[in-house]
Amino acid sequence: MESVLAVERPARPPRANVRVPASKSVANRELVLSALAAGTSRVGLGALDPGEDVRRMIAALRTLEFALEDAGDALVIRGEDGAVPAQHGRIDAGDAGTVARFGAALLALGDGPYVLDGSRRMRERPMAPLARALRALGAAVDGDALPLTISGPASGGEIDLAVDVSSQFASALLVAAPLFEEGLVLRLIGVAVSAPFIDLTIARMRERGIEAKRSAAEIAVVPGSYRSRDVEIEGDATAASYFLAAAAITGGEVRVENVDAATEQGDLAVVEHLRAMGCAVETHGALTVRGPERLAALDADLSDISDTFPTLAVCCAFADGDSRLTGLAHTRVQESDRIHAVATELRRLGADVDEMPDGVRIRPRPLHGAVVRTYRDHRIAMAFALAGLRVEGVAIADPECVGKTFPDYFALLSSLARSS
Repeated sequence: MESVLAVERPARPPRANVRVPASKSVANRELVLSALAAGTSRVGLGALDPGEDVRRMIAALRTLEFALEDAGDALVIRGEDGAVPAQHGRIDAGDAGTVARFGAALLALGDGPYVLDGSRRMRERPMAPLARALRALGAAVDGDALPLTISGPASGGEIDLAVDVSSQFASALLVAAPLFEEGLVLRLIGVAVSAPFIDLTIARMRERGIEAKRSAAEIAVVPGSYRSRDVEIEGDATAASYFLAAAAITGGEVRVENVDAATEQGDLAVVEHLRAMGCAVETHGALTVRGPERLAALDADLSDISDTFPTLAVCCAFADGDSRLTGLAHTRVQESDRIHAVATELRRLGADVDEMPDGVRIRPRPLHGAVVRTYRDHRIAMAFALAGLRVEGVAIADPECVGKTFPDYFALLSSLARSS
């Protein structure tokens, strides 16, 4: 039987300082870059459990016989200077898109054959643009969706890549690019969704000695070797967004201590949308949001920060006036069809919602308690739990799904109620 967790409603608006887990996006990039570097790197993951996606990446690297040593809240990784030690193997990405996409490019550097598989939902999610790109670069890739059989090594070259479904395709190829014999010239076709993640990848490559030269929609990388480095992974900006939104919804004040305005994580832009809704935002060192007495409606294109879409949608259900969130067609093929899930679950709580091809229109109505379905999607579970901070009787089905990126989420959310 599916478990259900009731959300604890605070007696007063919360006043709290919190810390969030290490960024999954940064951690998984740094783990792969460390494995491919020349020399030994130390990747600090912090005291909080970073979640299943990071554990899947660690397991994938170990399956490929990279040497990873646990060192408290860090991993020490002996890089192989672009080589993949295992000549064959099977990687299970689970529900982790970063493991599936980055893993495919990593496998194309080795001999193989390797098998790359994942969960039932991951088998349904897009992989074809990346599979076609790897074939064009010289790898043998059997199939266009998981499970894939991949043999390398790819030699590199020039390719066109559609990026209107996932930016992870481009990031995966860029990480492998300097290790291709011919390097890579990558022409991005279409409007990139979650484009800041491509910039994040390029920045992390640069910090290890590799330059990716970008002009308009073309990125060029010449062959080279990654440097090893020691790095502490910053807090996850998307994880922070839930607690900043909690302040917005309740009229409280929440300070996230381990994410700051200097982060390269694009999802930090959520604070500008919260500011537009009337929140006071401070970005000196840590991030602090103070919620207003009444939230303003929001009309926003969220294509660059789509992981924050469910969270901002829940905020909009408490706003004065109609809101419209767009630029989100690609979220239909993420862990769930997020547009449909958000519309359905907001209606379950009493909101009036129109589902559009690329987003939602939200007309606030008095909300009531209900058991929210989560579709095995961690972001639906975490976002909709926020409604329970204002509305009595909200419960979350399958709360364990948050383990994908934030296993301690509900314990930390409950601490907000005790801080009020």
